[in-house]
Amino acid sequence: MTLLKDILFGVSLISVSGSTSVMVNKLCFDSRLVLMDDVFIAIRGTITDGHNYIEKAINLGAKVIVCEAMPDTIVNEITYIQVDNGNKALAIMASNYYGNPSGNLKLVGITGTNGKTTVSSLLYQLFKKAGFKVGLISTIKIMVDDNEYKTSHTTPDALTINSHLQLMNEVGVEFCFMEVSSHGIHQKRTEGLVFEGAIFTNLSHDHLDYHKTFAEYRDTKKILFDQLPKKAFALTNVDDKNGPVMLQNTKARKYTYALKSFADFRAQILENQFSGQLLKIDGDELWSKLIGDFNAYNMLAIYGAASLLGLEKLEILRLLSELENVDGRFQYYISKEKITAIVDYAHTPDALKNVLDTINALRTGNENVITVVGCGGDRDKSKRPVMGHIASEMSTTAIFTSDNPRTEKPDVIINEMEAGVEAQNVRKFLSIENREQAIKTACQLANAHDIILIAGKGHETYQETNGVRIDFDDYEIVQNLLISLNK
Repeated sequence: MTLLKDILFGVSLISVSGSTSVMVNKLCFDSRLVLMDDVFIAIRGTITDGHNYIEKAINLGAKVIVCEAMPDTIVNEITYIQVDNGNKALAIMASNYYGNPSGNLKLVGITGTNGKTTVSSLLYQLFKKAGFKVGLISTIKIMVDDNEYKTSHTTPDALTINSHLQLMNEVGVEFCFMEVSSHGIHQKRTEGLVFEGAIFTNLSHDHLDYHKTFAEYRDTKKILFDQLPKKAFALTNVDDKNGPVMLQNTKARKYTYALKSFADFRAQILENQFSGQLLKIDGDELWSKLIGDFNAYNMLAIYGAASLLGLEKLEILRLLSELENVDGRFQYYISKEKITAIVDYAHTPDALKNVLDTINALRTGNENVITVVGCGGDRDKSKRPVMGHIASEMSTTAIFTSDNPRTEKPDVIINEMEAGVEAQNVRKFLSIENREQAIKTACQLANAHDIILIAGKGHETYQETNGVRIDFDDYEIVQNLLISLNK
């Protein structure tokens, strides 16, 4: 049990009805999980409003209600706390409840449209190889040193974040690398956290269903940097025109990285092939198993962050050369017939273009590039024709298919992708709604030395339709198909 007033430290209160000198059990924002003596925080979500479940929470035993609007009926013996923002209050209370665990380790946030998972996961890998106890909070999973936990959001809710940071404290984790999404920032999930540093990767078209404008999307990312303390570092990609924007109002120490511009940390690509690339970072050559310009940026961000966190330059370079690709990020399989199948999470126009640029740069010119791609349902619709254009323009053949349609009809999504195909490319694409059949068709079309790109889902091992998830792993499916088709 914990004293309520201790959990409320730092929360902006509008009004209080009842006593704050009461002992409470745990924090809940899902009324279905409320038990006796819990605190229920009513959150206004995009689908449901927690204020509608206040009475239910009280009936289940909640002793304290935190809300943005006081209910019409006030129940005796219940403490009501009115706040201006339920999400922000939840985040600060969660941090207090778990003993402000982010202050007991070095937490680094990684934000941007593309590269967040790769940079955070490889920083975790690198610091583990360097002998440290390390934590990771990413799209793919949460790692508490060697223990893995599943996650369903890029940036989890504040209770999940802080409970796992507390676990990290318990086992002596020194560094934690965390993906920070624009949704997570906007919904205040990172409030109350103490960051040692933040990294900006890049910014391109995504999530405009949620943020409405690109400027709003960019400025939401910028909040992470605006809130950094003076002792923290802010590391940004200045080859991206939005990179310098991230540094405009930050109090943190400012650092930059780039391939093309003057920067604190610089790299040059000397050689690029399917087996890896040769980089020159700050004057020293390095062979990396990760290929493509986008991965050169990722490696440079990792190098810069590791330097700022105190690792020696030569040790960082040695460890960088040992890093393995992240699941679903340019993950490739070569069949016995020398057909290369690449699975990548590219689900934005910029990410898809980057991957196809990399593939086309590595081609001799004789290989066909067959791209299987879809767009997720209930997400930014404006990128669909752009994705269709890029896939059909930059591939020998593009196959439009279903991604995670969620509550939308797959054929409607595909039609919106088809709208982006220009007249000269209409013979270069076909549409196959069933994703497995689309992948099979790509395998049947491929000949020796051809390249199949399966984009959009990457590490995901499911297909979501109308709230139901079925097992579906792009990498496993294409590998099995190439084997069974004797390719």
